[in-house]
Amino acid sequence: MYDKYKKILQSRLDEKRYNHSLCVADEAVRLAQKIGVDTEKAYLAGLLHDITKNAPREEHLQIFSQFGIILNDIEKNAHKLWHAMSGAAYIEHILGLSDPEILDAVRFHTTAKTNMSPLCLVLYLADFTSSDRDYPDVDVMRRLVDKSFSEALIYALQYTIKDLADQKKAIHFDTLSAFNEAVSMEEK
Repeated sequence: MYDKYKKILQSRLDEKRYNHSLCVADEAVRLAQKIGVDTEKAYLAGLLHDITKNAPREEHLQIFSQFGIILNDIEKNAHKLWHAMSGAAYIEHILGLSDPEILDAVRFHTTAKTNMSPLCLVLYLADFTSSDRDYPDVDVMRRLVDKSFSEALIYALQYTIKDLADQKKAIHFDTLSAFNEAVSMEEK
């Protein structure tokens, strides 16, 4: 089953992004095992999460139009978020995968959101901690994810919010809401 998707990914992604997808899939399985999430779903979500990452702007816009995706003001100017939205639509409508957990995990792997399913959380964190990642603090994130998913989530959201604020870029309301929820739960 996975070979078919790997061939599609190889035709759509550059070598670095394809390797990243394999690494995220492996990390998603590792994290899924820690909390009892279906490892096959985790692998597939990790494998496919960046399926439209290398797509040209025109393809994203076509997918948005074709499948009724309306971008808010933040999303219109945040092209780095587009692949999550177009990727979930591509997986559902073009590849024909209808599993709502996988679609939701792919859709929110860049911004996070409130009330994330365990699979959504696994993919969000796996994208931060996969073996190919080398950003500052990746070692901190990897230690945290092995200690506590809730602490890792807060750290990842803090990292994202600070990075975007430092670049004077808008912060998606889903990210802010996810951070507020995670911090509130930690305080209880």
